[in-house]
Amino acid sequence: MKNINKHLRYAVMGLLAGICFTACDLNELPEATASKVAIFESRNGMELYSNSFYDILPTPYDGVFAVDNVSDIIARNGVDLRLTPNALSAINSSGWSWTNLRNINYFIDGCESSSVAEKNHYIGLARFFRAYFYFDKVKRFGDVPWIDRTIDVNDEAMLYGPRTDRFEVMEHVLEDLNFAISNITKTSDASSTTITVDVAKAFKTRVCLFEAAFRKYHTSYGKETTANTWYQEVVNTANSMSAFSLVQSENAYREIFLLKQPDANETILAVALDAALQTYSSRNRKVISPTYGDRPALTRRFVNTYLNADGTRFTDNPNYTTTPFAEEVKGRDPRLAKTIRAGNYHRTENGVPVIAPPNLDQSYTGYQIIKGCYDERFPYDDESRNENAHLIFRWAEVLLNKAEAMAELGIMTNTDWAATIGALRARAGITGSSLNTLPVEADPYMLEFYNNKFTNPVLLEIFRERAIEMVTEGLRPDDLYRWKMGELFQTAPMNGMYVPALGEYDLNEDGTMDVCFYMGERPSSSNSSITFVEINSSGQTGTRSLSEGTSGELIWNPGAREWLDKKYLYPVPEADRVKNPALEQNPGWE
Repeated sequence: MKNINKHLRYAVMGLLAGICFTACDLNELPEATASKVAIFESRNGMELYSNSFYDILPTPYDGVFAVDNVSDIIARNGVDLRLTPNALSAINSSGWSWTNLRNINYFIDGCESSSVAEKNHYIGLARFFRAYFYFDKVKRFGDVPWIDRTIDVNDEAMLYGPRTDRFEVMEHVLEDLNFAISNITKTSDASSTTITVDVAKAFKTRVCLFEAAFRKYHTSYGKETTANTWYQEVVNTANSMSAFSLVQSENAYREIFLLKQPDANETILAVALDAALQTYSSRNRKVISPTYGDRPALTRRFVNTYLNADGTRFTDNPNYTTTPFAEEVKGRDPRLAKTIRAGNYHRTENGVPVIAPPNLDQSYTGYQIIKGCYDERFPYDDESRNENAHLIFRWAEVLLNKAEAMAELGIMTNTDWAATIGALRARAGITGSSLNTLPVEADPYMLEFYNNKFTNPVLLEIFRERAIEMVTEGLRPDDLYRWKMGELFQTAPMNGMYVPALGEYDLNEDGTMDVCFYMGERPSSSNSSITFVEINSSGQTGTRSLSEGTSGELIWNPGAREWLDKKYLYPVPEADRVKNPALEQNPGWE
């Protein structure tokens, strides 16, 4: 979203003062001749109006950084509505809103009849956002009405018609993206905040990868034979992009998420934030605060997938299950220490450096997230004041999308591996043969991690890399949905660091005890900085226990989690079905 977008929205509102929305969600915008001329017979008018579409992108306040909190690799406070037993229903379901689509289609219709020479560029922008809108709706509801024009108030067949088959809608989404790629004239943006051809291409790789995997693994739809066409679209589109590269510096993986102005070498699209415009993110507050956010933390099950720095597997160590925190974080993939508090992590408080081991008041598992969070405590942990850019698309994802598609197609070579997975690992600081050579043996830990559903060693390593590189960037839930691995939402343990016995521990080996695990009466201590963690032997909801009673892995119980396959789709909200009975309901939600 452009920095000036807040002011642009006000301008658009003024420009459209003569246009009023009707009450029905799918109704047409009534015609206002003067306003239409001002918009559609002027390049500036089209530019101004098209900026309103950027509000469709994820908001920096909630952020893509919170999406992975509802997944198998992050422990959090409480259980999401979708996973709480008997909680989600057609009565409380949401998301069936069409206002953004109506706005986009009104603009497309107006542009198509315009005499402005550059109109196809603006139609391309609008169709990019229509694809973005529909991709979200299809993921959420499956079949949805496909509407590609403004609707007359008397068009009851469209207003009250049935939903369109999701596979047909996705074909239209692909058509919109191809049109956008062919017609958007902006080829680069140093700020990484506007829609360019490469933004449309990056999004296309995400869309096509999701659709390919959905068709392959959701076999009840009978679309498996069409999956490879979509995988090939991912490869072809990624290959057509050449303007980006991975930032090469020792701390790149930490720093690219902290920049106020995104690094255009790797960042393809971001939302820029600015205190002068009162646009902030809540990232620190929602990740670190013990009272405000979800208190997200990585699970040990996931942390075990991080390789050693030399490219060997951490889980090949026969003692990996009983390795204490201070030891297990040593010599690992350097991204681990750039994602969580590990080793000699320091913060600042009002600019003064302070030692900051994992804080188990703020982190249920001990694997406390720092990715994308400022090291300075004040005011960011207590107020929503982050100004670091909110990244939406970056080059690393495109490389991962391409690698997975090539592995699924069976066409990946050592050269392809080195240019994708190897490049990401090399940038991270990993060494060894895993940078240049395709794996030939499936990692037993990764086989079990995915319930033995995937056995291809190349694909499993790509899954490892995808989860590690993209953690907290909002892709994990969709990955589980498209791979048809929804059961992991319920069964993945919310496990934490290994505790050899009750008592005190120095987590960063600085000579000061950081945490005390106890049962019963809380012990006294002269150490004011120590965190006390009560171990509940019964493992009640909202408490932590140890897997072996008084020792073992820390186990957080957020509450009962339930997965049913009907939850791959949300129910159509009952209020909308009352308005239009032809919508029908998704399977299992009657």
